[in-house]
Amino acid sequence: MSEIHHKVRLVDLVFPDQTNHQGDMFGGAALAFMDKVAFLAAARLARRGFVTAAVERMDFKSPVLVGELVDLTGEVRSVGRTSMNVRVSLMAENLLTGERRLTTQGDFIMVASDRKTNKTPLPPVPDYAPEPKGVTRTAELVFPGDTDHRGLLFGGRALNLMEKAAFVAASRHARTSVVMAALKEIDFATAIHVGEMIEIIAKVVSVGRTSMRVAVRLCAEDLQTGERRQATIGEFIMVALGGDGKPAPAPSLNEEQ
Repeated sequence: MSEIHHKVRLVDLVFPDQTNHQGDMFGGAALAFMDKVAFLAAARLARRGFVTAAVERMDFKSPVLVGELVDLTGEVRSVGRTSMNVRVSLMAENLLTGERRLTTQGDFIMVASDRKTNKTPLPPVPDYAPEPKGVTRTAELVFPGDTDHRGLLFGGRALNLMEKAAFVAASRHARTSVVMAALKEIDFATAIHVGEMIEIIAKVVSVGRTSMRVAVRLCAEDLQTGERRQATIGEFIMVALGGDGKPAPAPSLNEEQ
């Protein structure tokens, strides 16, 4: 059976320290997100290290505002002998209205870092599978600053990423302000190492009167070998808030969004 390929996806929130005095996201912050996605898309497909050689084209179509969600996708568009062209698109999303717009798009030329010693041909452009509906998916790299002295991801950092994914999933479902009310359970199954990719998958699985139960999985993936494992799971209880800051009814799961 052939491997199923999903576009690399990165979801994050825009905070004030990433914006200028007008509340618009810095272009450099957007480029940093996009470069990370381009690297992950290339490394995940070829199972080799890559460096950014060039950005062929970068179109800034509209600003991203503080408080909005950035939803980036990366897909390999073409493959050469030692390089790939990765198209990265950045969508901005208003979590309260659901309005989405393409704000930035660019083509990144990624070159294999071992191209002088490794003559193995790069794999062809994959067929990407469609994204499942109702699921928030985001990927991250584990950097040394995220780990302890042994090079293992801090549990607090994992929880931070999982809570953010739960917040996004609940906000997308309710289209109102939400807060975390409880963490029902958390299970750290395996350690996560520096340099690995982590992918967080969050989904609203049940809804009460004002609360939403969000199941979150964190998977770790070795970008060199492709070995993937479920590292952490948890359940987050998120509560919908009205304009007065008090709990408000949450939409049922079968309501059309």
